[in-house]
Amino acid sequence: MKLSVLALDYDGTIAFHDVLDGSVRAAIGDARTRGIKVLIVTGRSLDELRRVAGDLRLVDAVVAENGAVIHFPDTGHTTLLAPPIPQAFTAELERKGIPSRTGQCLVDAAAADAPRILDVIRATELPLVLAFNRSRVMVLPQGISKATGLQTTLEMMRVSPRNALAIGDAENDHPLLSLAEVGAAVEWGSSRLKSEADLVIAGTEPTAIAAFLRPLLASGRLPPPGRARRRLLLGYGSDGREFSLAVRGRNILVTGDAKSGKSWIAGLLCEQLILYGYSVCVLDPEGDYRSLETLPGVTILGGEDPPPTPRELCRALRFPDRSVVVDLSRLPHDEKIEYIHAALAALNAIRRSTGLPHRIVLDEAHYFLHDPGANQLLDLDLNGYTVVTYNASRLPPELLAKSEVILVTCASDPAEIEALRRCCSTCTPVDAERWSILGRLGPAQAVALPVTEETGGNLYPFTIGVRLTPHVRHREKYVDVPITESRAFVFANRGSGVRARTIREFVDALEHVDTAALTGHLRRGDLSRWIRDVFGDHALATDLAAYEARAREGAGELLPDILNAVRARYDLALDETSPLRAPAVEEGPTKEVAMH
Repeated sequence: MKLSVLALDYDGTIAFHDVLDGSVRAAIGDARTRGIKVLIVTGRSLDELRRVAGDLRLVDAVVAENGAVIHFPDTGHTTLLAPPIPQAFTAELERKGIPSRTGQCLVDAAAADAPRILDVIRATELPLVLAFNRSRVMVLPQGISKATGLQTTLEMMRVSPRNALAIGDAENDHPLLSLAEVGAAVEWGSSRLKSEADLVIAGTEPTAIAAFLRPLLASGRLPPPGRARRRLLLGYGSDGREFSLAVRGRNILVTGDAKSGKSWIAGLLCEQLILYGYSVCVLDPEGDYRSLETLPGVTILGGEDPPPTPRELCRALRFPDRSVVVDLSRLPHDEKIEYIHAALAALNAIRRSTGLPHRIVLDEAHYFLHDPGANQLLDLDLNGYTVVTYNASRLPPELLAKSEVILVTCASDPAEIEALRRCCSTCTPVDAERWSILGRLGPAQAVALPVTEETGGNLYPFTIGVRLTPHVRHREKYVDVPITESRAFVFANRGSGVRARTIREFVDALEHVDTAALTGHLRRGDLSRWIRDVFGDHALATDLAAYEARAREGAGELLPDILNAVRARYDLALDETSPLRAPAVEEGPTKEVAMH
């Protein structure tokens, strides 16, 4: 992932005995020349920092007083993120003979005086807390830390903590290192901080930091963390334990048969990345990711409106707190191919420049990446792709070779299974019979292949986790676009035999079905089977199966609940643009489903 921000503690990290290390000063200049934002994040007041460091214009911003004060040296703008320390408090410290220094929002004192200071806080009943920094203790308003100050500063600069490297040495640096994508502790610092940091910079003095930074600045990439603090929950193994992926810039391949739940898994990963603060761009050929708009910072472009031009798409993604889903479901197939080729080229360019978006998701990838030279559409040096397909064997070999996570929902085609086995050729061999599990997966099941580090080199089956956002199928694709006649739902005992070829027709027929016919369908499991096998909507099928089980147990009126379950997942509102009889578009092999 691109390195865009460098957040440095001052005392004990880049400076000893007040003096900023010369080699670190040079590294800061090099970083800024390369377009990397550099911030000093310190417990000192601005006046104290100016006294020891000199001209603060050597950095882009200063977070002072342990997060309470933000200062931009180039403009002189200063913002307070907390109220000033009450005069009554400092007066009481003075009355009790407790030596201290007062900043704008912070009081600094010797750590040995912490018990007496705590007594003053209790006596004055003020909303203040203590934060230790080696031999010193700071008194701060509640809710203030280096992390809150850094977060606000980055928001003001419109850069992302997901592109930040933070370096610190002491107790008050824990929040700082936790906020950054990679948090590094210096070897000469706090033992506890080192044990919880993503990595430790070896050495005995600040010159080691300069040596550590030189190759990173040259590469423009964040260092790989030694451990993963952020994880994406995929589901649960057979033993009930969570199965999750470490958040890294790895390429992820999601593959399996048509209607087997691939988009569900991809959407599950997108949800968690967005909530962690990553910028995600989804190129959505069929409108399957629209429900992500309910998450913060997500915008849907395209759909009923023309899709954004590549330039407009890049403008929509120029800030890190934004994610975009480009709905291409209204475009003809040839125009989808042309658009996605142009969009990928534009996204590669902006990612090289800004590091955004952090992840690109491409569904139905077999349609767009199978031509000779398709690998040129992907910037595989940067990685960070999630590719979804039911035909992995058609993808560029370079992409398959660089897919470090492979998730399979169900693969019944022996040729596809063999292609996936070849992707794992460098892994410890897995018994050939074991691979047959890929073709026997049921709804809400998947397997992580051995190339995925978290599997321990094995095939790892798991039950897919629940989504935060509903997987609302796109109106044009599922609500009003008819399926083939052979796959229609046939309602029994209705005289002429009413046939439903769209979700809307299905709901309309349910509203008028007689009780005996509905009871028969429920007891046979017809409703859940049709939704699962024809539309691949495993979540709704699971809900309907629960109502069918209740019907077999003799439960009474279930129709209102069934109708609500369908309406909760499909937008049945009509508007002037609804193509009620548009030509059907099928994915993968057809499958006859007769319900009568």
